[in-house]
Amino acid sequence: MLDTNKQKALKRKGILKAIAELSLLDDNLMTLVFDRNIEATELLLNVILQRNDLKVLEVVGQREYKNPMSGGRSITIDIYAVDGNGKVYDVEVQHAPEGADPHRARFHSSMVDTKMLKAGQKFKEIHDSYVIFITASDVMGAGRALYHVNRVIEETGTYFGDGSHIIYVNGSYKDDNDPVGRLMHDFRCLSSADMFYPVLARAVEYFKETEGGREVVCQIFEDLAEKWVIEEKKESARRMIASGKLTEEEIAEYAGLPVEEVRELAGVQLA
Repeated sequence: MLDTNKQKALKRKGILKAIAELSLLDDNLMTLVFDRNIEATELLLNVILQRNDLKVLEVVGQREYKNPMSGGRSITIDIYAVDGNGKVYDVEVQHAPEGADPHRARFHSSMVDTKMLKAGQKFKEIHDSYVIFITASDVMGAGRALYHVNRVIEETGTYFGDGSHIIYVNGSYKDDNDPVGRLMHDFRCLSSADMFYPVLARAVEYFKETEGGREVVCQIFEDLAEKWVIEEKKESARRMIASGKLTEEEIAEYAGLPVEEVRELAGVQLA
């Protein structure tokens, strides 16, 4: 049996190997690179929106949006940004095609809208919002770099003008002469030395190729591993609760959870 030091060394070696294989198409690295990084976020949005004048005022990684409905599903946005005109951007990266389901885009758009207006504000004061999905594969299947989704009046073919925009970015798109192609090339890169855009290369280099940056990523991986273990324990407890064959104390012992947490999972109110 390995001693504790060897176990730690093997664990760290595994994490460092995983870090080396990260690209910006992984939401863990992408969030770190863009969180509070206004310069990188301005580059990202200007390229995707095919502009050169967009100015970002605020950008935050992993921003949680609580559902106002009791028991309703909440979301955590990979990158939340606001520009100088008050427009709001929700940028998501998705490896698996199912993560970019159109219904998910619709839900993200609706959740962003719930935070737009304060009590007493008029509906026309709501700012434009953009939900942007950067996908590892071409989920739309037409070989385009970008897919813009906007509401259109069917009978006239004119834009509805509600200010809600959904954009899919094809992460597999390749064209080094196209700004979007260069951006997606950088999102696929495993090494900062191979990237086109210096602002992205510098951030990726820090988190993947310096000791200080790798320590930050290592801690995230360790926190995620701990979270997964806890979720597995909870799922095991839920299955035992559903069977109805064990007491709460027995479930707590078998699942490795506090009995209070088992009671909460079972919907039992503590005195």
